Amino acid sequence: MSNLSNQVALVTGGSRGIGAAIAKRLAADGARVAITYTKGADAAAVVVKAIEGAGGKALAIQADGTDAAAVQAAVEQTVATFGRLDILVNNAGTAIPKPFEEATLEEMDRVLDLNVRGMFVATQAALKQMKSGGRIIMIGSCVGERVLTPGLAAYSATKGAVKMFTQGLAREVGERGITVNNVQPGPIDTDLNPASGDWATPQTAVTALKRYGKVEEVAALVAFVASPESSYITGANLTVDGGTNA
Repeated sequence: MSNLSNQVALVTGGSRGIGAAIAKRLAADGARVAITYTKGADAAAVVVKAIEGAGGKALAIQADGTDAAAVQAAVEQTVATFGRLDILVNNAGTAIPKPFEEATLEEMDRVLDLNVRGMFVATQAALKQMKSGGRIIMIGSCVGERVLTPGLAAYSATKGAVKMFTQGLAREVGERGITVNNVQPGPIDTDLNPASGDWATPQTAVTALKRYGKVEEVAALVAFVASPESSYITGANLTVDGGTNA
């Protein structure tokens, strides 16, 4: 188990799915955890209650990832509440699977604003608070490197941007002792991408393990990247995809 005692983490989009699992795992490893959510205050409250019920400390902050002022305020509120910020997990994101020719401009703007612009804003705000030993962790996607499932052209473009941003930023902040890494999930069983959904068959087919992943499997890798044991890993794109990109 990683030792994250005395560490403070902020997980964007942490009220459900992969984000909720990451928040719970970081808390289990000793971190005080803030999560942001856009809608669904009840779901966010459930995550906070689970963490506090296990003896941890947590905070839920309403902040739409496309609202720059709200994202910046969430970072500031995290520091005001817990006194510092050591770990940022840029998890908030969305996909609108459909043939690219059918995508509307509004849909493309939404994916870009949340997956790329929102990540930029949160990271910039967090870096103003971080000291040596800080961790910036992106939640990208295996399709940011290789696309095997149709309907994800625009989404994969944003995750490719996440990959290159990770590599570029790692060089900028490395001398400060801050690491920047990109965890790239493959098909993971969540409300947005259920293992029983219409898109599950082609995604399962291209995995080596022939199954969907669990949110806890992604959270385990994030917890390692957030830990002191990962101090010499930066600028890396770490795939947890059941062999989708093998």
